[in-house]
Amino acid sequence: MSAGQGPTGTFEPVQLRTFLAVAQTHSFTQAAARLGVRQSTVSQHVRKLEDSVGRQLIHRDTHSVTLTPDGEAMIGFARSILAAHEQAAAYFTGARPVGRLRIGMSDDLALTRLPQILRDFRSENPRVDLELTVDQSGTLHRRLENDRLDIFIGKRPRGSGEGKLVKRERLVWVGNPSTRLDLTQPVPLAVYPSPSLSGTAMHQALDRVGIGYRSACVCRGVNGLIAAVAAGIGISCLASSLVPPQLVALGAQHKLPELGQIDLVLLTNPKTRDRPASRALAGAVLASGPSGLSPSG
Repeated sequence: MSAGQGPTGTFEPVQLRTFLAVAQTHSFTQAAARLGVRQSTVSQHVRKLEDSVGRQLIHRDTHSVTLTPDGEAMIGFARSILAAHEQAAAYFTGARPVGRLRIGMSDDLALTRLPQILRDFRSENPRVDLELTVDQSGTLHRRLENDRLDIFIGKRPRGSGEGKLVKRERLVWVGNPSTRLDLTQPVPLAVYPSPSLSGTAMHQALDRVGIGYRSACVCRGVNGLIAAVAAGIGISCLASSLVPPQLVALGAQHKLPELGQIDLVLLTNPKTRDRPASRALAGAVLASGPSGLSPSG
């Protein structure tokens, strides 16, 4: 806060958006890149917001950027203020989203905060009817290509170049606490039906090191896969942040090859991406940043 200047209680939307970008990325440089502005502009916006509230919101030094307790509190206020601002702007410009929005969501993302984001979106846009399809990413991607979805949120191979990257995750092998493997025998796998990005990742990794495998259980959804692995029918893989409490990430002692990384992306239908409802939901998901596709609390 600038010396001699008292708090004004005025919250400019551009300053709040900049603050949220810094809070999500923990980096002034990355926030500037995300917003398409200079780093000095980011610093200026944060400083002016801190002047407005009369509190330090972000602690920064040469090594890190962290939120103060007041900064943590400001996150919720900033989101609420921006949501109200956008609702008012949309109402008075006559651009309030209406109609049906067809959304495809990878079923393992049901374990994240994404359902909360969809619930908030529906509350803020009551004239938009949602048609939600939960399935495997490969199947949903084909539906998007065939003009049967407006927005797809799910997995794509790292570096595929498609869509807007929301989060990059490391894939890990998962088993139960008593999992033991005999690598002289085919490794039993719990897999999704083809096409499956996680199944392909497991097959390619095992082929690379010459370890045999078999499909011990084919699971239609993430809950079935978790149940099969927990029951000891087979091992599988999940994004590292989505390993549920009943499973464990398998470590070096299991001598399994690295699986690499997967991208969690948002793709939009070129035919409908400019509709207000599509733009609004895409904006809400991207504004949530990586935390939006992190496990729900």
